Amino acid sequence: MFDNGRVGAPAVDASVLAQLRGRIQALEGGPSRLSVPVLPALDGLVRLRTGGAYAVDTASLAMALAAGASAAGDWVGFVGWGDFGVEAAHQLGIDLTRTVLVPSPGEHWLEVAAALADVLKVVVLRPAARVDAKSASVLEARLRARSAVLVVHGEWPRSDATISAAETRWEGLGEGRGRLHRHRALVEVHGTGRPLSDEVALPFGDR
Repeated sequence: MFDNGRVGAPAVDASVLAQLRGRIQALEGGPSRLSVPVLPALDGLVRLRTGGAYAVDTASLAMALAAGASAAGDWVGFVGWGDFGVEAAHQLGIDLTRTVLVPSPGEHWLEVAAALADVLKVVVLRPAARVDAKSASVLEARLRARSAVLVVHGEWPRSDATISAAETRWEGLGEGRGRLHRHRALVEVHGTGRPLSDEVALPFGDR
């Protein structure tokens, strides 16, 4: 626009700026790393981003990290989970109609995880063997290209964060009777700068 003979900068819509930033980031190094929903109990403590790999030390935490995306409408998958708990997954909020389960991929478990990363938002992997850095880098490149998230129940060479549960306890049983309805744990997060920890309560049993 023109003002008193001076040339001023035109007003730019915020959505246009966002699109331009996205294009610049894509040219500089691939897709932007977007946030992936987590359960309300983990919000503010755990932050998942597309293209990232996250290592956990318990099955319940692995399921919980997939539950937020599933509840938001995304597809999730589990690889190498021969003892996958359908009821536990349901109680955490995982939509089983949008869940892919490959319980026994055999020696091709890494290739299966990479294939699922092409089409699913979150892939939860229980490795059948130790993963070397080279193999991990191949899968991580696939995650970045497809804007997916990997959650590993076990060790991972270069995880964005390591999430562990300590001091776990169950609620719902009293004097030897009742039903489990809540799982409490002190969740610790390392690898995102300053270590974080907080007690969280995950649902279990009747809704």
